[in-house]
Amino acid sequence: MLKKIKMWVLVALAAAAGYFLLSYHLIYMGESVQFLKKKRLTSAYTFFWAPGKSVEDILSIDTLREAGIGGLLVKAGRLDPKTRQEMESWFAEDPVYY
Repeated sequence: MLKKIKMWVLVALAAAAGYFLLSYHLIYMGESVQFLKKKRLTSAYTFFWAPGKSVEDILSIDTLREAGIGGLLVKAGRLDPKTRQEMESWFAEDPVYY
């Protein structure tokens, strides 16, 4: 009986970890990892490495932009709020899905 309980606890922990990974982007910003809530459950861009990428490259990814990565870039000091709005609106008008 104890074996079955342990197995079900492990299954529940694995399911919770999987749900967490489907629900959040884990963004490495250089010195820390930031969590960003996804708009929908998906495995796209679950782990994202931001150092070495330009702001334009990061904001061109629709999935991350829709989740609000622009706010993280402003918070990290890589982007100012006015430029963020301009770039987000410019990429939102672009019909190509990156």
